[in-house]
Amino acid sequence: MTKRRYVVVGTGHRVHMYLGAISGDHAGDAELVGLLDRNPGRVQYHLARLQQTGLDTSGVVTGSGDDLERVIADQHADRVIITTPDFTHADYIVRAMEAGVDVVVEKPLTMRPDYARRIIETVQRTGKQIVVTHNYRYSPRNSALKELIKSGKIGTVLSVTFEWVLDTAHGADYFRRWHRDKANSGGLLIHKASHHFDLVNWWIADVPQRVYARGGVKFYGDQNADARGLAPRPDRGTHDGPHTPWELDLRNDPTLKALYLDNESYDGYHRDQDVFSAGVTTEDNLALVVDYAGGPVLSYSLNAHSPWEGYRVAVNGTEGRAELEVIERAAVLTDDQGNVIVDPSALPENAGRHGGQRLTLQRHWEPAVEVPIPEGAGGHGGGDALLLNDVFQGHITEAGGDDWLERPSDWKDGLRSISVGLMGNESLRTGQPVSLEDLDLGVDLSR
Repeated sequence: MTKRRYVVVGTGHRVHMYLGAISGDHAGDAELVGLLDRNPGRVQYHLARLQQTGLDTSGVVTGSGDDLERVIADQHADRVIITTPDFTHADYIVRAMEAGVDVVVEKPLTMRPDYARRIIETVQRTGKQIVVTHNYRYSPRNSALKELIKSGKIGTVLSVTFEWVLDTAHGADYFRRWHRDKANSGGLLIHKASHHFDLVNWWIADVPQRVYARGGVKFYGDQNADARGLAPRPDRGTHDGPHTPWELDLRNDPTLKALYLDNESYDGYHRDQDVFSAGVTTEDNLALVVDYAGGPVLSYSLNAHSPWEGYRVAVNGTEGRAELEVIERAAVLTDDQGNVIVDPSALPENAGRHGGQRLTLQRHWEPAVEVPIPEGAGGHGGGDALLLNDVFQGHITEAGGDDWLERPSDWKDGLRSISVGLMGNESLRTGQPVSLEDLDLGVDLSR
């Protein structure tokens, strides 16, 4: 197969997965011909890492996102990979398709209804396609639940309950970064929960139709800090002296230091903003009721300041119930300097919660049985490798392809995943239930 020529836009932390694939397992499938970002320091950091792998980067054109169309044309690119902040996705997607190439974009597809309409119109006009990298579909535990449901062992799905908790290491981090301002990301209902809503849409093969949402900024931000009597805090983490567990010392992580602290002079972006400072508008506690076209109802909750991290899902059907419990991190501990420890081996032997996963099937009139979950090597239990195979070796077509589990996702899957968050955000604003037709997306999302 002829190598496809890629332009990559965005050089934050997430781009590591794609650049690592291009320089590693998929060097025979892909050629990097452009690397663009407004921060030239981060661009040079990634080029240096690629050179350390032995990749010849002499033909890689660099620049900012403003150069996208020129680089696509000059480099005869085939595809663009977008790993920039959420509020920029729509513009880069549209510009890339209008320049004549297909797109691979990190979730979420976009974050506002008007941005979505612009993408839809461009897809329909240009005929170009989009892959939204919903990597959670490829995680073996999530694939195992999909297989169990699709096999019909619990019958027709009637309802789903889904609780996701983000801990005080991972969850807090959304409130240090650009995500803390809802205008940048659409809040966690779009940025983070689009993963979760995509899973439910995919698990039950249905389309969300109506959402009622409640939630708010209840833990992070300066007003909550004041209400709990916390002392006044700096706008960002301190780099000297003792720390509190809420602070992020970028010097402790060589990658974060090199990407952000060493290069913040170029764009003024602070990766280590204090979670209790002013400017937090992203909700940290959320609860939704979602009606689906086929009749199932989803009850969903998200908490972003839990002492442990993971999720619990229960799918109720006419023939029984499937339950998936995942503990990704059993506790967040600290060292004697106040720095967070996320190493699970630091847990005492008598800890009441440990990491792990369990998929349980219980049919009516039968005892519960545990369903084995196969594990692979690499991120997300081997799921990232499967996703990258589809991205770099597959063809961008309608979702599903010849995969019985229908894991590849296209732009319509991207729309379905964000539609819950779009309806949810409008429901939060108005206090009323919001339907899919209220979004006026102008496209049929039925399956």
